[in-house]
Amino acid sequence: MGGDSVTLNSGFTEMMDDDLIRWRFGSENTLIAQINVMVSSMTVYDDVLDERFRDRLKLDHQTGSLIITNTRTEHTGLYQLQINSVSKSFSLTVYAHLPFPDIIRDCSSSSSSSSSSSQQNCSLVCSVVNVGHVTLSWYKGNSLLSSISVSDLSISLSLPLEVEYQDNNTYSCVLNNPISNQTTHLDITQHCQPCSDSVHCCGFSETVIRLVLSALVGVAAAAVLVYDIRSTRE
Repeated sequence: MGGDSVTLNSGFTEMMDDDLIRWRFGSENTLIAQINVMVSSMTVYDDVLDERFRDRLKLDHQTGSLIITNTRTEHTGLYQLQINSVSKSFSLTVYAHLPFPDIIRDCSSSSSSSSSSSQQNCSLVCSVVNVGHVTLSWYKGNSLLSSISVSDLSISLSLPLEVEYQDNNTYSCVLNNPISNQTTHLDITQHCQPCSDSVHCCGFSETVIRLVLSALVGVAAAAVLVYDIRSTRE
């Protein structure tokens, strides 16, 4: 959490005297670190690729493993290790820490609906901002009602829901990615307060302001990561 470190293990307990170790990243196999045991040289190239690895790369002096500190989503990708005749690949995915989804009443929708319907039903919107590779869902108890997914970074992701004021069921809005989730539960008494005329007018502006504030919190959030390793011999 919060700028975690990950170690890409070379698989060796110690380096040999004639080892030449190279670490590469991305589709273009950009060289980011190298160890030449014969000349006792260890070098990290953290100024490449727009300096995304600046002050984040370390090499294990004994095994040649690569350590990436304070990881970010931009460190997601394929890493290649070459040690003499041995080649390994590491697929690393870094997921941003998820914010809690925000549930608000959609007063603009309530004001445009028929009077009889608006007196019986409450229109809601669950929203998040600055998220990627996530799914936003509404649940009624354990049953999925609706969901929306995004693979790239999104400015805003929102999902509507309409419930009756007298509904006693449990509703929740869930934001999840492959490794974590955050849930906000619906409280009809709290979230379905009557819309005043001023709220009808300015409800959308309030929504935008709240989303922007949530985004500022999300930008400062930690990153969590997972990686899969597969090895091949040249």
